[in-house]
Amino acid sequence: MSTYSEVLSQAQSLTLEEQQQLLEFLSALIRQRETTETQDSSQRWPRKNLKRWRGFLPKRVDALEFQLQLREEWDE
Repeated sequence: MSTYSEVLSQAQSLTLEEQQQLLEFLSALIRQRETTETQDSSQRWPRKNLKRWRGFLPKRVDALEFQLQLREEWDE
């Protein structure tokens, strides 16, 4: 297997057109790999099913309403 420096040296000896073709190929290869890894990670870590926790988790609180409610308590 070639080392990075060997591959780089070989790429530098290519013509400009060959370097552009290599760049396009490598870009496509990286995009494909990123897509595959993203899909794999999402399959390994499925989204949480929060519906089963309904009634246990607190409802969402409006921040402004909560702040005003606290201030009312302080004034009492």
